[in-house]
Amino acid sequence: MDSERYLNRFQASSANKPSLQQLSELQRLHMTEVPFENLDVIRRVPIYLNLQSIYEKIVLRNRGGYCYELNGLFHWLLKQLGYDASLIAATVFRPNGKWAKPDTHAAILVRLDEPYLVDVGFGDSTILPIPLNGISQTDVSGTYAVQQAGNDTFELARSRNGESRPLYRFSTIEKQLVDFHEGCVFNQVSPESTFTHVDIVTKATLAGRMTIKDRELTISENGLISSKSLTESEKEAILLDSFGIKI
Repeated sequence: MDSERYLNRFQASSANKPSLQQLSELQRLHMTEVPFENLDVIRRVPIYLNLQSIYEKIVLRNRGGYCYELNGLFHWLLKQLGYDASLIAATVFRPNGKWAKPDTHAAILVRLDEPYLVDVGFGDSTILPIPLNGISQTDVSGTYAVQQAGNDTFELARSRNGESRPLYRFSTIEKQLVDFHEGCVFNQVSPESTFTHVDIVTKATLAGRMTIKDRELTISENGLISSKSLTESEKEAILLDSFGIKI
């Protein structure tokens, strides 16, 4: 796998040494260029936790993926660039107020002067690394903070439009990509998975976020949200023009 080609995929450049500034730039660019998407899941194309096949999909075929693919490959890149980075497991707090299947989300912990939560595979979330010290950070999608919930357990929360809610709970214990096999299978086949029902394609923008869910396009710009229904041909055109994806 070619790390420089991967960096070119999301218009980034390598740095001389790891830094918070460079890490922030890598995360921001990745999230604005590489979409979160479940198109293979809906089309029953198997997803394997194999870095080479993930690299070919995201880098060579200009696709996106879901958390195991996006964070799995981004974790590999960070290690190649000299970062002290670990994959970690998280449990997602769903919009319906219930916790999802435990430890089925993959995220990244990066240790610089202090540990930071990094996640390029959660969809609608922060484009910034978040420190684990409780200090909040704000970007166009909301204000985020990580609070400790136990010895090795933390919770990522977002405040937006006057309302605060957890996004997920995570452990700082290091995982390997293969440890997410059960979650990867579950999220491809289970009717309880968020990703087995309709197409979901989303990426951050400088002003907010662009999302296709089934045949509805939603655009958030500077806090203003607009939605429109799409025909199948309109959907295919937007996937190609705005996300670089040809089905």
